[in-house]
Amino acid sequence: MQSTQQDIEARLTLAQEMALEAGAMALDYFNNRDALVIETKRDPQDVVSIADREVENLIRDRVAKAFPQDGFLGEEYGLIAGTSAFTWVVDPIDGTSPFVNGMPNWCVSIAVISGGEPVVGVINAPCHSEIYSSALGMGATLNGKALMLDNTRTIRNSVTGIGANNYVTPAFVASMIEDLLSSGGNFIRNGSGALMLAYVAAGRLVGYYEPYMHAWDCMAGFCLVREAGGWFHPFPTEGEKLTKGAPVIAAAPGAIDDLSRIAGLTGKAEA
Repeated sequence: MQSTQQDIEARLTLAQEMALEAGAMALDYFNNRDALVIETKRDPQDVVSIADREVENLIRDRVAKAFPQDGFLGEEYGLIAGTSAFTWVVDPIDGTSPFVNGMPNWCVSIAVISGGEPVVGVINAPCHSEIYSSALGMGATLNGKALMLDNTRTIRNSVTGIGANNYVTPAFVASMIEDLLSSGGNFIRNGSGALMLAYVAAGRLVGYYEPYMHAWDCMAGFCLVREAGGWFHPFPTEGEKLTKGAPVIAAAPGAIDDLSRIAGLTGKAEA
């Protein structure tokens, strides 16, 4: 079943509506976080709360009502296969650790994939009152203002986002940071990969690299970066591969080669 531009636009509209509603719910939990019961998943650093689950339930229920044939993958409740050409990929709160610790670096990330690529990407950062929105062939915006990347920015005259978790060894993380610094770059890590990908699309970061990341963390950001004129390394989306982690690299044009080299990709990446 082929997706049409009208199909994509309908899902973009819903994604934008849900991002606002889900962001408001998450912000309410954030402002009352002292009452949250915090649980751990894989390790003490991997936390979750009722806020994550309730925000995902809100989005999942809205999608099921509007597009019952679509698939849905959420961080908290996993994959439900659909019969249409579309699968929603959602992180209800990306940056749960900053969220529960009272820091503003978290967001709601909503993507739709079709034909193996993200066709809709919407990210709401409620603490910053910022809505990032994109769709295939329709460009990317921040609070309604068009985003377009500057080709002159590189890792040497800009800042690169770096992500790390316990799926990779401390030695590997140290080596990639050493390589970036040795190449004349600098880096930040704010605790939300999705938000840092949005920052790449906005030109605040020249690129983002995380050795192991899940689809719900990156698909919306990938759509934003591509529509703003950037590049991302292909992420496996076939079947159960969609639920597994993979390296995430996204960059403005002037940082593609350097970040590809630092990430150990073979050959020259093409924008």
